[in-house]
Amino acid sequence: MIMMAVSALITITLCLLFGVPYLEFMKKKTYEQYIREEVQMLHAKKNKTPTTGGVFIVLSIIFGSLIALFMAQELSTRAIIVLMTLIFYMFTGFEDDIKKIKGKQNEGLSPRAKLALQIAVSMLPSFYLIFQNQAQLTLFGLHIELGYLYPLFAVFMIVGSSNALNLTDGLDGLASGTSFFAFLACAIICHIGGYNDIAIISISASFACLGFLYFNKYPAKIFMGDTGSLALGGMLATIAIMGKFELWLIPIAFIFISETLSVMLQVASFKLTGKRIFKMSPIHHHFELSGWSEKKIVAVFCMLALITGAAAIWGYIVQKTLYGG
Repeated sequence: MIMMAVSALITITLCLLFGVPYLEFMKKKTYEQYIREEVQMLHAKKNKTPTTGGVFIVLSIIFGSLIALFMAQELSTRAIIVLMTLIFYMFTGFEDDIKKIKGKQNEGLSPRAKLALQIAVSMLPSFYLIFQNQAQLTLFGLHIELGYLYPLFAVFMIVGSSNALNLTDGLDGLASGTSFFAFLACAIICHIGGYNDIAIISISASFACLGFLYFNKYPAKIFMGDTGSLALGGMLATIAIMGKFELWLIPIAFIFISETLSVMLQVASFKLTGKRIFKMSPIHHHFELSGWSEKKIVAVFCMLALITGAAAIWGYIVQKTLYGG
């Protein structure tokens, strides 16, 4: 627990320190976000806001985690794989962001190329657990052995989580605020489950998101971009997989899943009936068009993330008390 506090303190300090010069650098280089056409009417004023803030989020997590892990003598293979997943997803997102910046539009990597990179990276943690004979899911005494199907499940989780958080990153402070609570829940569950190495990384990610909020709260000075959202989303699911609480990621990532489902339902409804369910998707834009302010949407979504994260922690404690896992 002490090393978790150390990791959190180091990480948030580094994030605040890295953020200032990085923001100035991005302004000078004019590496700016280009808002997609559908939301220009809502966010036109954000069209020249610097992006790729995910770089200093990830750097803060890596340095904060490694310092605490070395101090705690907890630098394990599991921890290295989680951090490697974070780094590789960051590079995937960064390449996507740079293509958008150079092209001066909101189109980066092709969907096929991005998906291929995401799948390739997610195979590392997926196959690691196969070799560790941990290819099962557990929920309230129910054990589901997936065997060699586990990598497919894990890849789906990691890629899906990465894209879900990416969809959530549409309002100032929304992705970073909800991620703070999601990673905090992961840190507590990992600590309870005895995965102290993963708990240290999780709390580091949580407080990196909190530190980033200083720059990203409304009105945002910088966006995390795909550099941050793809990386954080991919790592979130990797932590759940490595900490063996895969199914508890559903309540933890409730906001991210809801955002994704809103897009899927919108597309399906329009293709099948020619009608839209929401005024705009992802669902945070629906609330915007319904007259909610950005601050209100972010506050409500963060409160929901806190509640669902707490519910996941409570459920995990009950499961561990009654069934020992």
